[in-house]
Amino acid sequence: MPEMPTTADATLDKVRTYHDDLIGIRRDLHAHPELGLETHRTADVVARLLASWGIAVHRMVGGAAVVGVLRSGNGAKRVGLRADMDALPIVEATGVDYKSSKAGVMHACGHDGHTTMLLGAARYLAETRSFNGTVTFIFQPGEEGMGGALAMLQEGLFEKFPCDEIFGMHNRPGAPVGHLSITPGTGMAGGAFFDIAITGRGTHGAHPDAGIDPVMAACHIGTALQTVVSRNLKPGTMGVLSVTQIHGGDAYNIVPERAHMAGTVRAMTRETLSQIEAGLRRVVHGVASGLGTKAEVDYRLIFAPLVNAPEATTAFVDAAVELVGEGNVERNRPPAAASEDFAFMLEQVPGAYINIGNGEASAAVHNDRYDFNDAVIPVGTALWSRLVERQLHRQPGEV
Repeated sequence: MPEMPTTADATLDKVRTYHDDLIGIRRDLHAHPELGLETHRTADVVARLLASWGIAVHRMVGGAAVVGVLRSGNGAKRVGLRADMDALPIVEATGVDYKSSKAGVMHACGHDGHTTMLLGAARYLAETRSFNGTVTFIFQPGEEGMGGALAMLQEGLFEKFPCDEIFGMHNRPGAPVGHLSITPGTGMAGGAFFDIAITGRGTHGAHPDAGIDPVMAACHIGTALQTVVSRNLKPGTMGVLSVTQIHGGDAYNIVPERAHMAGTVRAMTRETLSQIEAGLRRVVHGVASGLGTKAEVDYRLIFAPLVNAPEATTAFVDAAVELVGEGNVERNRPPAAASEDFAFMLEQVPGAYINIGNGEASAAVHNDRYDFNDAVIPVGTALWSRLVERQLHRQPGEV
């Protein structure tokens, strides 16, 4: 491999010179969270900063998504870097000065930090131009189950902005700052959401024989659904089916006409997800029919399983080791049952997804006391930057 244009220490030192600027960006984003596919203010901030650094800016998904393109030299290789931008419908309880200005909405998963780290890398790479090829900066809305990745793909993300490989990053509460971890192969589960509508016949609670009870049907369905994984999947196959909602009725003495159930499914392969779906539908319709009710199932794949490609995984690990040292990199983290819609992008372009420590004292993500750790920003920014410099280094004869 030809000599790198710089070193990891030099990259980190330069990033630290504008750490305060990045903290300001991150806290502004934290104070103005946006949900789902409505990340227009966030996208405006991202687009304005990218343009100020001389990066070509493109908008997608009705302006809620941003793609920045930066070229240097005559190299043909193209690397994509992706960050998510959306927040969560949670009432913030951190008490920080820059807390959410929107009631019931907060950055409880660190997407404000992810966006900031990628912006930091964009600034660094635009200033140094210490690479040869094309970098595509992808700022995605709607990661939290709102279909943001699919929306960008359906609008032709990789047809308009081709990438040879693509990389993603997420913070990890409980892991020390400067610690990085990755899972070779399948790293995160695919996930689905389901809704079940049960219809019976309403009646007075004192005369249940005159009606058909959808609440009782929901209770039996919920119990029976626990056999879908335990009695249909081979032992050792990872699968989760959780009923997370049951609603029915609003009075003490009325058997309602309808009940509603909802929940989630997780598995490490699309095949297992399909197998669980088939079992869910069979159980729901069978139990509902046996109790005299009718049931309708709406089953939606929200996340594909996230699969890290071998070469991209090695590249991410090598860049991480160079930056923080072998002792701070976990190369074989066990797969996680959580899901991430970056997986849909990885189905189209080979790449990898890494976790970066958010500090041992950090609250868990999706918690009302969670806050992204600003000390992580230089590490993530330098990792993005160094990864690009390594993947797009100049070969002999390239300028």
